[in-house]
Amino acid sequence: MAAPKPEEISHQPMDQLQGFEYCIDSNPSWGEAIALGFQHYILALGTSVMIPSLLVPVMGGTDDDKVRVVQTLLFVGGINTLLQTLFGTRLPTVIGGSYAFVVPIMSIIRDSSLMRISDPHTRFLQSMRAIQGALIVSSSVQIILGYSQLWGICSRFFSPLGMVPVIALVGFGLFDRGFPVVGKCVEIGVPMLILFVAFSQYLKRFQARNLPILERFALLLAVTIIWAYAHLLTASGAYRHRPERTQNNCRTDRANLISSAPWIKIPYPLQWGAPTFDAGHAFGMMAAVLVSLIESTGAYKAASRLASATPPPAHVLSRGIGWQGIGILLDGLFGTGTGSTVSVENVGLLGSTRVGSRRVIQISAGFMIFFSILGKFGALFASIPFTIFAAVYCILFGLVASVGLSFLQFTNMNSMRNLFITGVSLFLGLSIPQYFYEYTASAGHGPAHTGAGWFNDFLNTIFFSPPTVALIVAVFLDNTLDYKDTALDRGMPWWARFRTFKGDSRNEEFYTLPFNLNRFFPPS
Repeated sequence: MAAPKPEEISHQPMDQLQGFEYCIDSNPSWGEAIALGFQHYILALGTSVMIPSLLVPVMGGTDDDKVRVVQTLLFVGGINTLLQTLFGTRLPTVIGGSYAFVVPIMSIIRDSSLMRISDPHTRFLQSMRAIQGALIVSSSVQIILGYSQLWGICSRFFSPLGMVPVIALVGFGLFDRGFPVVGKCVEIGVPMLILFVAFSQYLKRFQARNLPILERFALLLAVTIIWAYAHLLTASGAYRHRPERTQNNCRTDRANLISSAPWIKIPYPLQWGAPTFDAGHAFGMMAAVLVSLIESTGAYKAASRLASATPPPAHVLSRGIGWQGIGILLDGLFGTGTGSTVSVENVGLLGSTRVGSRRVIQISAGFMIFFSILGKFGALFASIPFTIFAAVYCILFGLVASVGLSFLQFTNMNSMRNLFITGVSLFLGLSIPQYFYEYTASAGHGPAHTGAGWFNDFLNTIFFSPPTVALIVAVFLDNTLDYKDTALDRGMPWWARFRTFKGDSRNEEFYTLPFNLNRFFPPS
């Protein structure tokens, strides 16, 4: 047998992923776009319900308060998504609640001045106002770094090699929200996982009217089937004598959202009262804003590939971060209970459906706003057991992580230097946050435990985030370890032309502002 030729065993690096039906600026038919937008809305519900369900009871809030926070988070998320897709990076990214803010928010909730309040409802309102004040102040970090172009300047130190662990851990770093949650109700989670893989991969060539319906709407179909199955188990009494934890994770009637939701309610600024401001709370929250910035940077770069676009130039990336800062400011004004970031699961869904259309995401933002106002209807969809979402996360988070690994094609992975940087940053990016998590779980507080609460919150928040740890390690090593003669190995010649807006002719197609606004804000 003849030896294979080099071109038969190697693949040329590609600026844009192939095989997408619709890229960032091409659109499916209106009917298909609306269905796809609704699918993105359903996926965004998982985090939008889970974060308030975690925080509101600890704050002293009732089910009514939880529903209002969920509605507010979805409403503001819809506004932020529209702003980001119109005036920010213009990438097809959903903006939703972020778990990065949980550490400083829990510190605020446990503040002695708030814990002394005996009335639960009063404590909830005072806690919410303190969180609002901290979000409003800390949003200035992203606004300044974005609109001053400082983050764009910082991004010049990023190479494809340095971004690999960051983007990869945007997905891999969320492993605890995947199968560990599925395992809490395997009779629902495992069938959902199998069904989603079957529809999206093995049956993807099934078509109706030339539309790959099972691949395109795998999430919507699988969620409908498993949700009906879960409701059947609940109604038949399958969980009647099961432990409380099992019932909370498996039953479809434990969310208490539908009964508590009003028919119509429009969230508005300062609905919880005037925000209160504390320097210590704000400084701790700034760490979460930095984490959100880094995680979003990785997610934007993943979204650009899954939308079959070129990597966003430094100017566009900074513009997106600036608008994300305004989004966190809106979170503080409206009182969402947490800050916002790019929804990683929705980025993964772009790859699963092979539709990276910006219009689809804008339609999903419309659904987020519409159903947050019509409370009963929104609460119906939000009552889907979180185990179902966790099963989908197992696929979508992994897909985003693999996009990060795909950047290795632009680097020389026969270099021991590159192998060292990639392996160490990936390992420490997973291992250090795991240490912080286990320490906190056993000791009741993070490893940083000094007399200065703001300092503790800052360090614990930073090192709880896998992408943030990966960026610190990878970018430091990449720019200090034999960096002078390794530009080609790091992938810099490929990366350099995407640093500026005018460096590649395709940037104008993907990232130009609408309504001819580039006349007033010329790209650099």
